Amino acid sequence: MGGGPRYHAAMDPKPLTQIAIYGAAGRMGQAIIAAASAMPEMMVAAAMVRAQSNWLEQPVAGLSDGRGEPLLYASALDPDLAVQVLIDFSAGAAFDNALAIAVQRRLAFVSGTTGLDPGQLHALQQAAKHIPLLWSANFSLGVALLQRLVTTAARSLGPEFVAEIVDAHHQQKTDAPSGTALVLGRAIAAARGDTFDLVAKRGRDGQIGARPPAEIGFSSIRGGDIVGEHTVLFIAPGERIELCHRAYSRDLFARGALRAAQWLCGQPAGRYRMEDLIAD
Repeated sequence: MGGGPRYHAAMDPKPLTQIAIYGAAGRMGQAIIAAASAMPEMMVAAAMVRAQSNWLEQPVAGLSDGRGEPLLYASALDPDLAVQVLIDFSAGAAFDNALAIAVQRRLAFVSGTTGLDPGQLHALQQAAKHIPLLWSANFSLGVALLQRLVTTAARSLGPEFVAEIVDAHHQQKTDAPSGTALVLGRAIAAARGDTFDLVAKRGRDGQIGARPPAEIGFSSIRGGDIVGEHTVLFIAPGERIELCHRAYSRDLFARGALRAAQWLCGQPAGRYRMEDLIAD
């Protein structure tokens, strides 16, 4: 054995990842700021809000810029600022500008903005030709694993197992079913070789007739302060399989988004998924 100093790989410092947060005044924006502040390998270089926001030009609690001055909320990204990743948790109307900034600056792009229309989804595909990007309705690694398990179950179980998806969220959530529920439903449809829009049933009421076997049913619960729960049921005569994920804190989504940002920095242009972060 050599007599020189030995180092464990885990002791090597991680390279600093500088991020800009788009939608910094929102729940997830604030959670990401707090999570990044506790990670020495992350630096919040910009916190972006709407031009009409009351947060504009206010200091970001506990953060400073590269000159040691308080970091201020801003409505635009300083063209001279060194940033590697843009993390977007905004609203559908603001998403277009966030993506345009990332493409123009050639930044890695992490987005959790849900409720995107077909044109915006197409814009993501086009942007992936130029930058590495990861859009996800849910940044929990547990949900990424749930999607993998749901895909396996849908492929393995026979047609007698019908699929139902239930999502539960806080009463302020504006879309239903949740983006995560739809992603899980699309995974089931793809695994079975079905066209999602033809088999998705987003609610039932009145005399609806017998349930078609290929149908994927969605139910949404809204109330209180539920962070997020998703249950996928595969139901056959005499038995039922339930795959469930419950989130108890928004912090886990913030940590997942930051982990995705770190990982995405080293990737070539293309579109990636949270599942790509999970080892086989």
